[in-house]
Amino acid sequence: MDHFAFIIHPLDPKADVARKYPRLARLLPVPLIHFLSRLWPPLVLSHVTGIRSQATGAQVEGWLLACPLTTRQLTHLPARVAYRKIIQTGRLAERLNVDILGLGAYTSVVGDGGITVARALNVAVTTGDSYPVALTVQALFKAASLVGVDPAQATVAIVGATGAIGSACAELLAPKVARMLLVGLREERLREVARDVQRRGLDDVEFSTQIEAIRAAHLIISATSAGRPIIFPEHLRLGAVVCDVAQPADVSQRVAEERRDVLVVEGGLVEVPGEPDFRFDFRLPPGLVFGCMAETIALALEGQFEDFTVGKEIDIEKVNRIEAVAARHGFRLAGLRSFGQPVTDEQIRMIRQQVEQAAG
Repeated sequence: MDHFAFIIHPLDPKADVARKYPRLARLLPVPLIHFLSRLWPPLVLSHVTGIRSQATGAQVEGWLLACPLTTRQLTHLPARVAYRKIIQTGRLAERLNVDILGLGAYTSVVGDGGITVARALNVAVTTGDSYPVALTVQALFKAASLVGVDPAQATVAIVGATGAIGSACAELLAPKVARMLLVGLREERLREVARDVQRRGLDDVEFSTQIEAIRAAHLIISATSAGRPIIFPEHLRLGAVVCDVAQPADVSQRVAEERRDVLVVEGGLVEVPGEPDFRFDFRLPPGLVFGCMAETIALALEGQFEDFTVGKEIDIEKVNRIEAVAARHGFRLAGLRSFGQPVTDEQIRMIRQQVEQAAG
């Protein structure tokens, strides 16, 4: 049987530490958690079982590993310090004799996007970022169909278009939409992504460094590393569809409270084949994982043990390849969720009704 490991880390210091050390989390203030995260060793969170390929019947097992660094530490410490702790966690995976290691959340974006980590380890490494690109487009199109938006006639905005996932989504969507708006912080990089989109067959592409520009978009993908909400109710047009793939989320909770005419969905949630038992609370329904972990598991089921998605750029051919591999083994896009809850028929009816009333 083949084996995988997947690294996660605290996104919410208090809440996430409490899942493993409830008494300690009650005692420690957040600044002390940040400080101790540099000193705390990596650890095994759980042993994952029950995953079985629908195509081959093969099973894989794995481990969830905790890199103790918090989001703030990973984004503010010197890259070499973060590398050292991630590599230390990778050494733990090596001792468990795994065949492939996935880098979750911010461990995948530090520095050079996994290249240095992969070179330091004797195990195949993936950031897991290719499959989420495919899943994001799937989720966006599924949500669009529910509210009656035709992508071929729509303006699509990519927020975080200069990042790996955002730029890859832009390229993948290029031949499928009418117009594209790229939003990011670096104008020169936005120009490069715009040229890549045009090479993929879409001439009508513009870019902006201002988030307010997305009000022109019918469909929006948001994939930044902002670590806080950047999309608010006033930024969205009537009937807009947003697929938010950022962790933590890019879309403010206020959108759910104030804009009943728009649909915000979480991107990248996947149903895992078999009867998976993760023995860890992801705060997701049973059997669901994020796309980055699903990529790691799918590669393990495929027996493809080589560095797959590493670096700051995502190869569209790899996106298409992992999408096909995952589909063959039985991974499926999960039912759409919005702000942690399933999207309901009543929610869709309300959006359609408000759009129709405004149009009439």
